[in-house]
Amino acid sequence: MYEKKTEIDIVLEKYFSVCVDLKLIFVLKMLSNQIKYLIIKELKLELRNKYALGGILLYVVSTVFISYLSFKKIVTPATWNALFWIILLFASINAIAKSFITETKGRLLYMYTLASPQAVILSKIIYNSLLLIVLSALCLLAYSLFIGNIIQDLPLFLITLFMGSLGFSSLLTMVSAIASKAGNNFTLMAILSFPIIIPLLMVLIKLSKNAIDGLERWDLDYLTILMLLNLIIIALSYLLFRYLWRD
Repeated sequence: MYEKKTEIDIVLEKYFSVCVDLKLIFVLKMLSNQIKYLIIKELKLELRNKYALGGILLYVVSTVFISYLSFKKIVTPATWNALFWIILLFASINAIAKSFITETKGRLLYMYTLASPQAVILSKIIYNSLLLIVLSALCLLAYSLFIGNIIQDLPLFLITLFMGSLGFSSLLTMVSAIASKAGNNFTLMAILSFPIIIPLLMVLIKLSKNAIDGLERWDLDYLTILMLLNLIIIALSYLLFRYLWRD
């Protein structure tokens, strides 16, 4: 037989429930504030080193222009699609490689005393996602201008491009953090990122090919897989980064 709860027990349960809710709200608010200030810090550092961003933008435009001089006009949709993602992939690696590799030990130690590891990795992912979205839009604009636009279903292609930017930034940011612990080796980052980025790249190529062909119905299976891949990458980065941060 269970004992009947007294009024005091009920009041205590409600009190502890309210305390847990308030603590959760406080933690989330503190995390969001840390993320906001870290993103502002990333933006200020980017604006201070304008040559780095300018170099990436120049890389995208010059690569597209060289492709235009080589091919003049690409008729095959598969070739158009493959070349676009190759250019964007290498531009993404160059853009995100500096996330942790360029951070000095003194700056990392200072950030360690001010922010939680979860705030650091999420702020890096959000900032790099915004950077890659701008980079992807510029790449698509230059690609369409020089080589031509053969996309039949533009909304599907833009959704794929947005989710691809999010996936690239999440994965490459975490790989950059791992490489930074091995002596800031850019070569190591390229080697580590290549095998694990292949599944994401395969899904992106499939979805963008459907957008180019202009299929009547969207392939919801591949869209779901792409969303799940992004969620898994972000979740793993959120959970595992604190062990890297501790070192």
